[in-house]
Amino acid sequence: MHKKNETRIKRATKTRKKLRELAVPALSVHKTGQHLYAQIFSGDGTKTLASASTLDKGLVAEGSSRTNQEAAKAVGEAIAKKAKEAGIETVGFDRSGYLYHGKVKALADAAREAGLKF
Repeated sequence: MHKKNETRIKRATKTRKKLRELAVPALSVHKTGQHLYAQIFSGDGTKTLASASTLDKGLVAEGSSRTNQEAAKAVGEAIAKKAKEAGIETVGFDRSGYLYHGKVKALADAAREAGLKF
């Protein structure tokens, strides 16, 4: 594994440990080269309560990029909407060790604007 990915995983492990101690639902973000994913897990981390990604139909316009900040905003709004439908208002933010910048920040800001608290 590359050093960059190892350090990201170390950061993610610390965050996840703290979220488990707090026992709150966690909004987890994962990025790949082609897509962006967001899931809300239960407080103990055993169940997925809501999920959204750039793979969802109608979320990202056909022919547009699925990896830019506009796509991240769409995923953030979608996950917040699904969380509210599931009765979730407050979550902990698990950025999976990624820096709070760019797409991760855009997703988080869009989820906050749509009414999710973290």
